[in-house]
Amino acid sequence: MKITEALLTEHLVFHSLFDHIEGTVADLKTIGEIKALASLLENLLKAHSDVEDELFLGPLEHCFEQIGQRDSFLEDHDEMDQSLQLVQGATRLKQAQKLLLAAVTHSRCHFDREERIVFPMAEHVLKHKTLTELGQTWLHQRTRVVTRAIKPRSLSLQAVVGK
Repeated sequence: MKITEALLTEHLVFHSLFDHIEGTVADLKTIGEIKALASLLENLLKAHSDVEDELFLGPLEHCFEQIGQRDSFLEDHDEMDQSLQLVQGATRLKQAQKLLLAAVTHSRCHFDREERIVFPMAEHVLKHKTLTELGQTWLHQRTRVVTRAIKPRSLSLQAVVGK
């Protein structure tokens, strides 16, 4: 699997999450619910952007410089984190809802930019072998995270269902 395919797949999951947030945020009754949802999204986006920054944007840095976008893409990740952190400082329900929806909109715009510019550029500039090697590194990192998360629980399926 190529890194572009892996990251695009993650983007698809995020688009579903964005849809869910946009469809349900108005129905949430407490500021705590909104802050919890924002925190979840912030943590998921942070993990995704860290992988992009580490594995993907580095090999394309010279391309970003040529089109005058080097700092812009890295700043976008920071701005996405900051927009979700603003939700945590909200003191009113409507304010928190607006801030969360604004953060989702900002994230959607960033993802759209990556899907229209960055992924096609990577496919054009990087060799297939490089894209595949980066994809394998992504898979190894994700597998390591999942294994670490599951290991401490070490419950068998039989223990969970009581057999």
